[in-house]
Amino acid sequence: MKLWKLLAATATAAVLMATPALAQTRIALVVKSLGNGFFDAAAKGAQEAATELGDVEVIYTGPTAATAEAQIEVVNALIAQQVDAIAISANDPDALVPALQRAMERGIKVISWDSGVAQEGRQLHLNPSDVNLIGETIIKLAADYLPDGGDVAILSAASTATNQNAWIAAAKAAIPEKFPNINLVATVYGDDDSVKSTEEARGLIAAYPDLKAIIAPTTVGVVAAAQVVTDQNLIGKINVTGLALPSEFKQFIDNGASQAVALWNPIDLGYSAVYLAKALVDGEEAKPGATFSIGHVGEVTLDDTNSAAMAAPFQFDKSNIEEFSKIY
Repeated sequence: MKLWKLLAATATAAVLMATPALAQTRIALVVKSLGNGFFDAAAKGAQEAATELGDVEVIYTGPTAATAEAQIEVVNALIAQQVDAIAISANDPDALVPALQRAMERGIKVISWDSGVAQEGRQLHLNPSDVNLIGETIIKLAADYLPDGGDVAILSAASTATNQNAWIAAAKAAIPEKFPNINLVATVYGDDDSVKSTEEARGLIAAYPDLKAIIAPTTVGVVAAAQVVTDQNLIGKINVTGLALPSEFKQFIDNGASQAVALWNPIDLGYSAVYLAKALVDGEEAKPGATFSIGHVGEVTLDDTNSAAMAAPFQFDKSNIEEFSKIY
């Protein structure tokens, strides 16, 4: 009898040793470019989601240069690795479609977040906020400190960036009815590169001597523009505003180069992207009207393009930027 018990125990142990550990879901968080504080914060949120979900490994990756060609190379490498899902903030809405379609053909779930991919290249898209609300917000941030109106210019990221282009279009649409004293004189592109964004900011100041504000809906561009205004002793003459990380931008609120900026929480954005990607891997279907949990952030419902918005932008000024600069 003891022999049978021993044999049974030995057999059970052998089975357990032969059974592989539960496989983790591997989700690739692909960003526009590495070394960007906004995306580093998003990666922090992505890892928080992975820890909560318990069986997720986040692969944080992206190119060193913010180009579609470089992102395509990253996507192809992830296909070869046979990841379970790709969550991408795209440098171009269309150029990435063929590579992402190949990923989906191989059973990889694909979502875009922050900066979208054309609908045929992904299963769902998560906007950080409502496009029209962001567009109106970035103009309002300038108009609030220009009681008499005046000339303003936009310093954007890449000319192909889906999100910035949509926000700029919404901003332009809001000006005639809500901000009639604001005169948008130019839109230029710094490609989310500090050097080029600096050059473009200098060019705007030289070309438009009556410029009252530079609006940069990009965390790289807004820092570059504020530094130029600081270096050229134009504080109090040109106000820099747009979308900024508090930790990177606090110095410019403090010195007066900017009165206020806005942003959503990038930590929440990366966190939500991982929750959505995991839901698709687990078999939830992305279709218009479908509602998805995004953990402690709440839930989102997809529209007829399988897109959803996470949250409204939040304003940072002298009253609160100290507090938030310690968070992200």
